[in-house]
Amino acid sequence: MNWWLKARAVPALSVSVVVTNAVGLLMGNAELPVPVLTGQSGHFLVGHLITLLPAVMLLHGMGRGDLRTEGVACRPVRRWDAALGSAVAATGAGVAALCYVLGADSIALVLGRNIAGYVGLALLLFPFLGHRIAAVTVAVVPLLCAAAGWRSGGRPEPWAWILYPANSLVAPLITAAIVLVGILVCLTRRDPLRSAH
Repeated sequence: MNWWLKARAVPALSVSVVVTNAVGLLMGNAELPVPVLTGQSGHFLVGHLITLLPAVMLLHGMGRGDLRTEGVACRPVRRWDAALGSAVAATGAGVAALCYVLGADSIALVLGRNIAGYVGLALLLFPFLGHRIAAVTVAVVPLLCAAAGWRSGGRPEPWAWILYPANSLVAPLITAAIVLVGILVCLTRRDPLRSAH
């Protein structure tokens, strides 16, 4: 188990969750200027981008091992990876919710939701794309949402879950679904791509 914790860089991953929440709270509702391709421009917060860090760190750690070798050794690596991803998503959302309860701005809810959603996407994409391409794909999501995720009325498109306001009831449901599907795929897909390493 120690080799797995070291390969997955669990201490650095844990620090990334805390740092992401702290920096996001310090930056508050700071907005980034992003060109809009369709519809009308809306608010694109720094929190939509910095919350990528834990998902990218998770993918980096998952890519450091060789799943075929680890699987042949009869180690439950897929279950451990799914559990680690679940823990990161839950910790990111939990820390953010705690900060909100303790008086932080509503940006805390956005941070927690986005950390969990990106981690869910990482778990979903890793078995199909490998860690490098999955990291790039996850990093493209906020840019795609910023450029094409706004309706003409300034409301986010249904698929642009990261753009929903903090008080949205739909965004946490979408995020939970992404995390659950990511865990399921991580647990059940047994044939990692050869290009993953």
